[in-house]
Amino acid sequence: MDHRQYSPSTARNREPILAVMRRIFPQIGKVLEIASGSGEHAVFAACAMPGLVWQPSDLDAEARASIASWIAHEKLANVLPPLTIDVREADWTAEGPFDAVVAINMIHIAPWEAALGLFGGAGRLLHRGGILFLYGPYKREGRHTAPSNEGFDQWLKARDPAFGVRDLADVTALGEDNGFALREIVEMPANNLCVVFAKN
Repeated sequence: MDHRQYSPSTARNREPILAVMRRIFPQIGKVLEIASGSGEHAVFAACAMPGLVWQPSDLDAEARASIASWIAHEKLANVLPPLTIDVREADWTAEGPFDAVVAINMIHIAPWEAALGLFGGAGRLLHRGGILFLYGPYKREGRHTAPSNEGFDQWLKARDPAFGVRDLADVTALGEDNGFALREIVEMPANNLCVVFAKN
């Protein structure tokens, strides 16, 4: 059965995200994606960068079914079957080491404990110098960067008070506490950022 899900936001942002990934990821290596959602980013990036082996994951069973259907539909040999990973757990099922860990639109649609777990797990599974690649909306110096982000933040908190757009300073400090250096911040369309860390 075809369980593919489609995300309009993925169709809008995948090209700009890919452009950053092409520049900072190695041509050959292994990537772990956390909270892969529909799987569209995984198959799109894997098609464009065939030298990378892409390991998707998601905690949600329907998302994993969508990912598996996308892999089958695209007939990709460099995308592995999706894993079940809860970043808050100490032991992830992924077998590292990895050259990059990717989390697209994740840390704001999850409790702060998920961000803590993401950095902790990435620190365990990345090579020295490996990349932790985050994408999404952020506050800067405690302020939203656009009215649309402020409205999105209010909508997230109405769903769950533990959710919300994170402040870039808090995320950077979390990275430093877990042995990561902030390598680059890339301004993206629709008031989003790519935030790139490297493992010390």
